[in-house]
Amino acid sequence: MKLIVGLGNPGAKYASNRHNIGFMALDRIAADHGFGPWRTRFQGLTAEGQLGDTRVTLLKPQTFMNLSGQSVGEAMRYLKLTPEDVIVLHDELDLAPGKARVKQGGGHAGHNGLRSMHQHIGAEYGRVRLGIGHPGHKDRVAGYVLSDFAKAEQDWLDDLLRGISDGAVALAAGDGGRFQNAVANRTAPARNSGSEAPKPKPAPKPAAQAPDPAARPDTLADRLRALTDRFR
Repeated sequence: MKLIVGLGNPGAKYASNRHNIGFMALDRIAADHGFGPWRTRFQGLTAEGQLGDTRVTLLKPQTFMNLSGQSVGEAMRYLKLTPEDVIVLHDELDLAPGKARVKQGGGHAGHNGLRSMHQHIGAEYGRVRLGIGHPGHKDRVAGYVLSDFAKAEQDWLDDLLRGISDGAVALAAGDGGRFQNAVANRTAPARNSGSEAPKPKPAPKPAAQAPDPAARPDTLADRLRALTDRFR
């Protein structure tokens, strides 16, 4: 069994924030793969279902980002899982928008949700880092992650979420490479396929045919003779 966690903040105020991309990813997985309804458990919202051969509980902590580890730790202990059975999807400032990278263990890089996870379950859980880009200066980070995705970002965001859903079975099975390929097939299909298919060449125009001298008499006498021959 796997516990797949999406990080974010609860409430309509934060629903479209960049910081809530983890919640968005879990919503897409649940909808596309027929998970059960969301219900309140473990200081969060959970949905249960199957991804391939793997039983999965999805969890969206409702403790606010900086206390996410409380919810995840409670769920992990109740389900009798280890940190290696936990996969956390979260926003990543140091990845370009639309990129996704799988990682096992490591530091929290100042992310408040991951910092809380480290405090409650240690550092050996899996992560899916979802790129949202960087605002350019550290003083702008807080406002940036707590602002909504712009309309101009909706296309790549939708492609990323679809790719995460496409690769969810591979992710649950521990195949990070196949998961990342599924995301790339959505977010960069032309590059991922190797090369663009050649465009079909237009059909050649038929060569102009030279007029047949016998078909068009040049003199009046020739025309009359041709007409006579026609009615014989």
